Amino acid sequence: MKDNGYAHDVKAMAAASPTAGLIYICNPNNPTGTLTPASDIEWLVSNQPAGCVVMIDEAYTHFAGAPFHTPLVAADKDVVILRTFSKIYGMAGLRAGAAIARPDLLQKLGGFSSGMLPITGMAAASASLEAKYVVPERRKFIADVREETYSFLEKYNFSYVPGKSNCFMIDVKRPVGEIILALQAERIYVGRRWPVWPTHMRLTIGLPEEMKRFQDAFRKVMA
Repeated sequence: MKDNGYAHDVKAMAAASPTAGLIYICNPNNPTGTLTPASDIEWLVSNQPAGCVVMIDEAYTHFAGAPFHTPLVAADKDVVILRTFSKIYGMAGLRAGAAIARPDLLQKLGGFSSGMLPITGMAAASASLEAKYVVPERRKFIADVREETYSFLEKYNFSYVPGKSNCFMIDVKRPVGEIILALQAERIYVGRRWPVWPTHMRLTIGLPEEMKRFQDAFRKVMA
């Protein structure tokens, strides 16, 4: 919600249903790229409805350099952590990832699993973990391009929701579908529409030259 910087409203989530079986948090969030403080997540885990499990999707956490929440699993909390190599490691096509939780919770997830990871995915994931420079280098690269894009938006008085991920939201202050189509005409492709945010556009951070092309096209279609 806006009042807390578009982070998850964990108290509202905990109060939404006394019989909730699972509460899902993506942190940083998709599509906003905003980060929910670790203290809020810890509060939620301590105050979730009885019998509920908190699932924390950490697909984008590497981008933010934020704390991971595996200590909650080590403390035997009702928590499932999701990790993936699809984002900062750039291996979405290989479908490599993991769930981290107590054995009894992992057993419950078994019926929803697609089975073994492909050998190519396991080999690439293992090699990536050995390359310790990958995450810090890519985190800095994306952060630098993201901050330069924010500076552009501020220079021309465009409103946006500052995120800590590889994506964020721009408020175009008009039906966003019009802007998406206009950008496509300029051969710039941005994220899909989000019905609850009819004037906001999701933008993914690309290479510097790609973001320069976006900036030129965005100024044109917003003129």
